[in-house]
Amino acid sequence: MSSDPARTVDVLVVDDDPVVRFGLDMMLRGAPDLRVVAEAGDGAQALELVDRHAPDVVLMDIRMPGTDGLSATETLRRRPQAPQVVVLTTFDADEHVLRALRAGAAGFLLKDTPPDELVLAIRHAAAGRPVLSPEVTRRLIDRVAGSDRDSGREAARRRLALLAERERTIAVELGAGRSNAEIAARHHVSVATVKTHVSSILTKLDLNNRVQVALLVHDAALDASG
Repeated sequence: MSSDPARTVDVLVVDDDPVVRFGLDMMLRGAPDLRVVAEAGDGAQALELVDRHAPDVVLMDIRMPGTDGLSATETLRRRPQAPQVVVLTTFDADEHVLRALRAGAAGFLLKDTPPDELVLAIRHAAAGRPVLSPEVTRRLIDRVAGSDRDSGREAARRRLALLAERERTIAVELGAGRSNAEIAARHHVSVATVKTHVSSILTKLDLNNRVQVALLVHDAALDASG
C-alpha cells in the first residue's frame, strides 16, 4: 500500500441496513482522501464488488442475511492482493469479532464510532498500520483470556516454534498488547529493531497483522509477565 499522503483511499461499505450504509457514506464523504466506490447489502454482493472495484478498504458488517460478514472476510483475506477489512459491530469482543480478527481483519469498529475516529481507522488500515490501539488489543486479550483452551494450544505452540528465540519473545509481548515503544523499552532495543522483528514474525507465521499474533500467543497460553 502506498504511503503517499495525497493518495485517495477507495472504500467499499457493506451493511444490510440501507440507513447505516447511507450514514457511513455521508461520514466518509467528508474526508477528501476517502472515496466510497460502492455499497453492498450482504457478503456475496461484497465479494462481487471487490472484484469490480478493487477497493483498498472494506467496511464490513458482521451480521447479515445470506453470506455474512465473517464468511466474506475469510474469503477476501485468502485472496492475493486482498483489501484490508475493518469489521463493523455492535459488540466489541464477542466470538464473531475474534473470528474476523483471526481471519485477518485489520481491526474492528463499533457502529457508533465517531466520524473522525472512523476516518482515521480507515486511513490506518489502508496504510497497513494497526487499527486497534495497544490498549484495545490488551482489553481484547483480557476478555478472551478466560475462555477454554483446547487442542489448539499445541498447534499454536508448534507455529510459534517456527520463530527464532528473540522473535518468540517479541511475539509474546504482542500477546500482552504492548506497543512497539513499550517492547523496545523492556528489551533495551530500538523501536526500529522491534518493527523488523514484527515484520519477520508476520512473514514466518503467514499472518496479516499483530492482532493475529496476539491471538496465536493467547491460544498457546504464553504470557509476558514481569
